[in-house]
Amino acid sequence: MEFTMIETGWLSLIPPILAISLALITKEVYSSLFIGVFSGMLIYALSSGGSVVSAVAMTFDMMYSKIADNAYMIIFLALLWGVVILVSKSGGSEAYGRWAGTKLKTRRSAVLATSLLGILIFIDDGFNSLTVGTVMRPITDRLRISREKLAYIIDATAAPVCIIAPVSSWAVAVASEVSDTGGFHIFLSTIPYNLYAIFTIGMVFFIGFTGRDFGPMKRAEEQAQTSGAEEGSSEHRTEGKGRIIDLVLPILVLIICAILGMAYVGGFFEGVSFSEAIGYNPTAGLTLGAFAGLLTAMLLYLPRKLMTAKEFINYIVEGISNIVPPMLILILSWTLGGVCRQLIGTGIFISGFVSTSNLPLGLLPVLIFIITALMSFSMGTSWGTFGMLIPIVTMICSANGAEGFLIPALGATLAGSVYGDHCSPISDTTILSSTGAECVHIRHVETQLPYATLVAVICGIGYLIVGFTHTPWIAVIIGVAMLIGSIFALNRLETKEEKWYTGCVFHRRS
Repeated sequence: MEFTMIETGWLSLIPPILAISLALITKEVYSSLFIGVFSGMLIYALSSGGSVVSAVAMTFDMMYSKIADNAYMIIFLALLWGVVILVSKSGGSEAYGRWAGTKLKTRRSAVLATSLLGILIFIDDGFNSLTVGTVMRPITDRLRISREKLAYIIDATAAPVCIIAPVSSWAVAVASEVSDTGGFHIFLSTIPYNLYAIFTIGMVFFIGFTGRDFGPMKRAEEQAQTSGAEEGSSEHRTEGKGRIIDLVLPILVLIICAILGMAYVGGFFEGVSFSEAIGYNPTAGLTLGAFAGLLTAMLLYLPRKLMTAKEFINYIVEGISNIVPPMLILILSWTLGGVCRQLIGTGIFISGFVSTSNLPLGLLPVLIFIITALMSFSMGTSWGTFGMLIPIVTMICSANGAEGFLIPALGATLAGSVYGDHCSPISDTTILSSTGAECVHIRHVETQLPYATLVAVICGIGYLIVGFTHTPWIAVIIGVAMLIGSIFALNRLETKEEKWYTGCVFHRRS
């Protein structure tokens, strides 16, 4: 069915606000997303002369369209989760956990190792989320690191790393959006101005090194240290003949073949540059890598009789069944994003505030950061957000004689897009991070939100400084100092409150 976008003004804000509010209030994501989708389709149908019945029909038309558009992602996740289950059932995860337990003996070393692994896998954020979770979850569980903390580390080293990595699908996507004004060179120039990515990565390592957690994350960590990490439904501990190679080799082949697959699909072996090739259709390349990992597992496990051929197939089916719940969230999230972007003009309505603003040019970076963050959070997509706003930001800077603000403004656009994507309950990366960590999705959102928002507030101050100094370095230095000071202050404040509360209870009992 053909869809034609109409502008519905402030009504276009209802679906994302309704979906997010219901998810946070009810702690139930599926019905919240569906209600958000249907409310948006109802607004579209009634505004274009349709009926409630046509709204129902168009809801499933949009859902079908999004499943078709993201078919490779669905296949990739199914194959990848098949590899995950096979690796666990082979005993490879347990063998790796035993080995790593002799190397990573402290919580600090495990957190830092997880953070480093997240940075090393920078090609694609979804691939990062599931791979890091699969490899590190047995180790963090053993050392009583909460699933919420693991999910945060995964999420904070996924999109924030990909958005500043020169060789990634994200880099190519951004470069394609600014092809008329400098392309890849412009993207490289925005990296120092992407304050959210820089501060988020710094915060992950600082908290990992110092252990200065605060807010809901601190309470999740205290609970994990007392009772252990929450057990996931698909965590397998199999005593058997598994060896470390049974974990490492399939995943290593998967990573290498995923990179080669992205290059192959994009035409690298036919003369296309590597950076352009991996951004052509990354999920198709990732699917080839996941299939290669599956074949490697078969050749590694079956001849050694770690499992029978029938068990091998059954484990793949089990892996696919485990990915169905998060996949349903993804499908509903894609559908909601489609309704907002393609039908009722949510992005156009929000971005209109930017183009009609008469504020001083020095406020342009912080204003763009705020608007972009709200837009990305509402729609749960960073690519959709910067894809819509980059042309508008470019036109604003050109039309107002503010060419000197173009790079800072684009950096703020990318930073705001990543912040919204990072903490939105309906974001692909947020969902996949909670999936990779086997953490309850809404708990991941609740514990991560204060961390992400602290960084966003400091970014806002940083972009005020950038707007009037025209350099990112002063903002980076001041921002890092503010971030460290804020973490210490929040951690100490909570510690004092806990001591005060404990003292009151003890005094009352006495």
